[in-house]
Amino acid sequence: LPTHAGSSLEPEECSMEPLAVPEEEEMPLSVAPGPVGCQLFGYVGIEAVLDQMKIKTMKTGFEFNIMVVGQSGLGKSTMVNTLFKSKVSRKSSQPGQEERIPKTVQLQSITHVIEEKGVKMKLTVTDTPGFGDQINNENCWDPIIKYINEQYERYLREEILITRKRKIPDTRVHGCVYFVPPTGHWLRPLDLEFMRRLSKIVNVVPVIAKADTLTLEERAEFKQRIQEDLKTHAISVYPQEDFDQDPEDRVLNDRIREKIPFAVVGADQEHQVNGKRVLGRKTKWGIIEVENLAHCEFPLLQDLLIRSHLQDLKDITHNVHYESYRVQRLNESNQP
Repeated sequence: LPTHAGSSLEPEECSMEPLAVPEEEEMPLSVAPGPVGCQLFGYVGIEAVLDQMKIKTMKTGFEFNIMVVGQSGLGKSTMVNTLFKSKVSRKSSQPGQEERIPKTVQLQSITHVIEEKGVKMKLTVTDTPGFGDQINNENCWDPIIKYINEQYERYLREEILITRKRKIPDTRVHGCVYFVPPTGHWLRPLDLEFMRRLSKIVNVVPVIAKADTLTLEERAEFKQRIQEDLKTHAISVYPQEDFDQDPEDRVLNDRIREKIPFAVVGADQEHQVNGKRVLGRKTKWGIIEVENLAHCEFPLLQDLLIRSHLQDLKDITHNVHYESYRVQRLNESNQP
C-alpha cells in the first residue's frame, strides 16, 4: 500500500505543473528572458561563485609582466619601484660608479613575488638598457620586438603540445611603459617609430618622464602635441578604441585617453608632510608629492596599470596580440 500510494501521488503532482503554467507563457520566459523571467523566489547562492574565484586566485596567485623602455636617466627603475612600493627593479649601476652605456640594447628581466592581503602576484619587470642612448639608434627596437615575439612563441609551443601543463607559465609582456623625454617640443622620430612598431604587438602606455622639469603650461602643451602626433601617425596606444567592449568601458577609457600620456614623477623615498609620511622628491622650494594629483599624474598611471585595467591588459594580450601571432605562426607552418 505505501508503494502504491507513493506512485499514485507523484504522477498527480507532475500532471498539475503543465496545467498551472499555460504553454503560451512558457515561451517568453525561455526564449527572451526579461525582468520577470530572471526573478528568483529564494536565495540560490550564485554570488558565491565570486568567493570561489577569489579563494582560488589567492591560493594560486597570478602573473603580471611589465616592460619599461626609454633612454638612460629617465627614472625607469625608480618609477617601477614607486608603482609597486618595493625594490622590484634594481638600478643598472651603484652610486659613485661610472655608468657604462651598452653598445646594443640589452634586455634584463627581474622576477619577484609580491603579496598584499593574501593575494600573491608574480611580477616580472623587463628593462631595456641601451635603448636610444647611441648616436645612431637605427633599428634599436629590433631586440625588443624579438624578445616579445619569443615570449609568444614560448607560450605557443607549450599550448600546442599533446600533453599540456595544467597551467602554462605566462612570460608574455602584458604592458610596455614607454618613457618620453620631457623636451617640451614634439615627439622624436625614434619615439614615433618605436610606438608605431610596438603598438601592433603589445600594449604600449606612453608617459612623460620627470614631469617636474616642466611647468604646468609646458606640460599641457607638450601633452597636446604628443596626442596630435599619435593621431597624425595613426598610432593606437593603450587603451585602444577598437577594443572597448561596451559603452561603459568606452566612457571610462575616453577619460583615460584624454590624459595620455601621463606626466609622471617617480620617487622611492618618504618624507614628512603635515605629519604624514608621503612618497616624494625633496627640492629647495618644497616636496613634490608623487601620489598627489595636483603635483603629477602618477596616481592615474598606477590606477591604469594595477587597480582598474590590470586584468584587461592581460586579456588584450591573450585575445588580441597573442592571437594574431598564433594565427600568423600556424599559417606559416601550414604552408607547403
